[in-house]
Amino acid sequence: MNTNPASGPTTPSPPRRLCYQVAASLDGFIAAEDGSYDWIPMDPAIDFGALFARFDTLVMGRLTYDVMQAYEGGVTEQGVYGKQTIVFSRTLQPADHPHVRITTEDPATVVAALKTAPGKDIWLFGGGNLFRQLADAGQVDSVEIAVVPVLLGSGIPLLPKGSRMSLSLRNHHIYPGTGTALLEYDVKNN
Repeated sequence: MNTNPASGPTTPSPPRRLCYQVAASLDGFIAAEDGSYDWIPMDPAIDFGALFARFDTLVMGRLTYDVMQAYEGGVTEQGVYGKQTIVFSRTLQPADHPHVRITTEDPATVVAALKTAPGKDIWLFGGGNLFRQLADAGQVDSVEIAVVPVLLGSGIPLLPKGSRMSLSLRNHHIYPGTGTALLEYDVKNN
């Protein structure tokens, strides 16, 4: 505990967590094969303001960032949705994207450094391959999936092939209007 004589004792802020918050079909896809996500209903009961308020930093891969650029209001002078944004890409040029941080650095190293800095939680904002890399590196702290009652049959998987991940259910909620089930898990340290 730090003590500041002018303000008295202060408690350290809790460590930042990397949360993979994503919508997925019942058969485990986060997007159709063409990257589209028009099958995800906009449930009016979901408090998107509260959801976005949990995070001050977004990390994503280039494909997700491409979708955000096409989405009106997605990328602003403050980043994607007004949040500090880090995009992992080997093809984008940083000078062409001044409102986000484009990097070729190792995602696990970047996220580990972000976790030590003060701030709110970090949102792993889509991208199954990036999720796989960060999960394999032990950097993912929670997995929060909005399971949408639709079967796609094929598409971009929630988690590409790789190592196994054990989870512990923290919370769940069913949205009756759309039948979407929000499942919130903490990652078990194996």
